[in-house]
Amino acid sequence: MLKYPSAHIEVVREVGTFKLGAASRQSAQAAWDSLETAAEKLRNGEWQGVVTGPVCKRTLHEIGFPFPGQTEFFAARAGIENFAMCLTGGNLTVALVTAHVPLRQVVISRSEVVRVGLLLASFLQRRGCSRIAVAGLNPHAGEGGDLGREEIEVISPAVSDLQATGTATFSGPFSADTIFCRAIAGEFDGVLCMYHDQGLIPLKVHAFDAGVNVTLGLPFVRTSPDHGTAFDIAGRNVARPDSMLSALRLADELCAMA
Repeated sequence: MLKYPSAHIEVVREVGTFKLGAASRQSAQAAWDSLETAAEKLRNGEWQGVVTGPVCKRTLHEIGFPFPGQTEFFAARAGIENFAMCLTGGNLTVALVTAHVPLRQVVISRSEVVRVGLLLASFLQRRGCSRIAVAGLNPHAGEGGDLGREEIEVISPAVSDLQATGTATFSGPFSADTIFCRAIAGEFDGVLCMYHDQGLIPLKVHAFDAGVNVTLGLPFVRTSPDHGTAFDIAGRNVARPDSMLSALRLADELCAMA
């Protein structure tokens, strides 16, 4: 049985009749209403943090939800622009320079790499570590410019900027097909990733049942499981609670540090 000696936990429940294992406009509205309730309680200081469950983004967007996901929703409700998506589980922590963006639209800049790198450094330092590897964007980290010049023109200068801040130890850019193995082995505490799947695929392969999504930069704690709604297994008694339990534990840990 879980115990949270430092926390008072309140559960937001929406009462209604919904079809098990299927999204609907009614269930989407209930999810949106719950998010607004949480945001209000966080803004007025009634809550220190929130642990959100997975939602069906497609159905939320059908009823007018104007945000790519819950990460962007809470940032908007908190009135901040300096935020980022981070996932942690097992021996791996990753933060994303770009998150909910179609792959063909991914564009990275020196300033964004620095901004998210500093958020990741702050998160890791709260947990007593600070060695950060920076992943390249292109195969083989650009192969010296032969497979792309973003590493030379954008990422390497950003790593120099980050290192100059003295907030953490930054190194790279490294080839993304090897750096996660090195991080899992303990050489690095976190990996700064350039786009969504570059970070989430290794995290979920390594710690799918224990991974936690954390929104960096918020004035309150927000965590969530690292998986989706899994409608296909609803009601079959095969879903595992591990990731949600890990999200609760991390939220409690971070709230206790505040």
